[in-house]
Amino acid sequence: MSGNDEAASGEAASGVGRRLFLKMGLSSGFALYAVGAGAQDGAASAPGGSGPGAPMALKPFQQPLAFVAIDAQGVVTVKIGKIDFGQGVQTALPMLVAEEMDADWSRIRCELAPAGEAYKDPFFQIQMVGGSTSMKASWMQYREIGARMRAMLLAAASKRTGVPVPQLRTENGKVIVPDGQRLDYGVLAAGAMNEPVPATVQLKQPAQFTLIGKPMDRLDARAKSSGRQDFGIDFQQAGLRTVVMLHPPVFGGRVAGFDPAPALAVPGVEEVIQVPLVGGASGLAIVADGFWPARKARELLKVDWDLSGLDRADSAALLAQYRELAGKPGVVVQKAEGAPTGLKSAGTISAEYVFPYLAHTPMEPLNCSIDFRGDSATVWVGSQFQTVDQAQVAGVLGLRPDQVVLNTMTAGGGFGRRATPSSDYLVEAAQVAKARFSAGKKGPIKMIWTREDDVRGGYYRPMHLHRVEIAHDGKGNVLGWKHVIVGQSITMGTPFEAFTVKNGADTTMTEGVAESAYPFPIALEVHHPKVNVPVLWWRSVGHTHTAFVMETLVDELARAGGVDPVAYRRKLLAKHERHLAALDLAVARSGYGKSRLEKGRAWGVAVHESFGTVVAYVVEVSMRDGRPRVHRVTAGVHCNLAVNPRTIEAQVQGALVMGIGMTLPGAEITLKEGEVQQSNWHDYRIATHVDAPQVDVFIVPSAEPPTGMGECGVPPIAPAMANAVAALTGRRLRGLPFQV
Repeated sequence: MSGNDEAASGEAASGVGRRLFLKMGLSSGFALYAVGAGAQDGAASAPGGSGPGAPMALKPFQQPLAFVAIDAQGVVTVKIGKIDFGQGVQTALPMLVAEEMDADWSRIRCELAPAGEAYKDPFFQIQMVGGSTSMKASWMQYREIGARMRAMLLAAASKRTGVPVPQLRTENGKVIVPDGQRLDYGVLAAGAMNEPVPATVQLKQPAQFTLIGKPMDRLDARAKSSGRQDFGIDFQQAGLRTVVMLHPPVFGGRVAGFDPAPALAVPGVEEVIQVPLVGGASGLAIVADGFWPARKARELLKVDWDLSGLDRADSAALLAQYRELAGKPGVVVQKAEGAPTGLKSAGTISAEYVFPYLAHTPMEPLNCSIDFRGDSATVWVGSQFQTVDQAQVAGVLGLRPDQVVLNTMTAGGGFGRRATPSSDYLVEAAQVAKARFSAGKKGPIKMIWTREDDVRGGYYRPMHLHRVEIAHDGKGNVLGWKHVIVGQSITMGTPFEAFTVKNGADTTMTEGVAESAYPFPIALEVHHPKVNVPVLWWRSVGHTHTAFVMETLVDELARAGGVDPVAYRRKLLAKHERHLAALDLAVARSGYGKSRLEKGRAWGVAVHESFGTVVAYVVEVSMRDGRPRVHRVTAGVHCNLAVNPRTIEAQVQGALVMGIGMTLPGAEITLKEGEVQQSNWHDYRIATHVDAPQVDVFIVPSAEPPTGMGECGVPPIAPAMANAVAALTGRRLRGLPFQV
């Protein structure tokens, strides 16, 4: 069974299938950027999200009382419907509310909202975060909530003072009356909550902003830096039992038989339960009164696995298969006249790029806690897809989604792994909870996947191969470009397919090539082989590989034509103002072409758009012990209006370090005879502090509604490094991790 088939058949294990997903309006922020953009344009076209003839009834996500609470001391608590796993929404979204409320920022607090109708994303109609859409999707929503709350406070103040609303004004958490009275929001809160919610509101113009656009310290910084922040894995409750899983060594494997005696002999271990897994597989759950007894018991379990009929993926064999497919006609994504074959040209480039499977490995391992009581359940989890996860758990337990309370916990990273359509680890936890309840055992359980479980148990950024043939005139002009991409589809066989697959091609794989800003005549084809490896989006999705291919080839074309790489890009991007602005800012601030680098260093440049944001990098690189070392990165970012510039800076810093990690030796997942060969950070390389360069981030000023940011810093860094290596050594790197 392929990884995509596994995702599709998840409905057998959970009871939640494609039809329910479609009914929930499920769509992917990762791949449906264009859909999101349209939704935003529609909301922005009418002030306050409504216009002439619009219905008076407010949608749940427009109701301020679900999002804002004000206590008697004037402390304003904002609930947000997203998860925060490092992207900073626990500060940026309250900034939007506080701006329109004219609230006192020193008295703003934030809480993560549980799964609920009010907290469904206005773009996608489910509660989720993904595709760098937190600010883009919530820009109007949270501002309107703040403006409605302000209007209700003014109405309460008017009743209290007898002064008409137009004569009142607000400032820093107070309503100011013409006679000099200053009524604190805390005094007015109770009355305001009883006021009718206005259907339309007047929002501030950018020139009136006092918070938005200012660098603000994060509200959660102190708790996280001091160790006081609770994450999902920290959840505790009386009677809690810990569960660890033993998964089959090959995806789709099943338990043929097992001897639980050695495991049950470990003090603290209560039971070993065989449970169905997503995709028709099965595994064993070890239940104990703590993590370490459960883990020790797992090591002692004797299991016979049924691996019959399973495709055993092998990295070397897959590469050979992909190379063979690249030479055959594929699914046509776009046609272009002047394919290279047979053209008379001054120069040609024939290149093959290979990208491996990648694991997400967030700092906090996957976990969730469930308390199943027969007719209801409560879940505590760092969920990126609250609506989906709630429905999946309900399906396993035989409940309606509204019978499952899902509490959103802060999570320690995700990078796409906590947005799994199959809700794999939650489904496993629900299966264990159901089995225990059926046996008369009550009380909450906490499922913990170790990092080894996650590295070996899926899901991964797919392996890809690109084959490109280019004919050019030797002066930088492209005469023809044939481009073939081979790789598994992330969304085929899942509920996302209806939204992301066009004419047999998964757009999450072609993004960055199919809609490239460069005016090249690209003839693009794809192949989607079926492989028994579960795959998923990884931070910046298809851009993780397409940006590398495009930006290194652009650099190669520039060098072949004897043109400066920056000047060449500027000419090609002449019609793309945002690209030029980001590139020019990075170049100007870096000193490229003006300052002299230290001996042994070279410049590297790359610029790429993803999720509506353009990021340009100018890097300084040297070679040390035969490997590239990044000393400095200058970033130019065009994300439209930067709500919190400090968050933008942090996102770029984190993203580019993660991108550097893709270049390091050992940054790959490999398979042999169907088994993943890596298990943890000792044999799966990630970037650490020694790999981090000096980073200077500069943001292009803009008053336009914000675009994405969480993933956009990843794609350009590896190609910028590769371009610097080519300048230093004359050698072109054709894939990741770097083979130098």
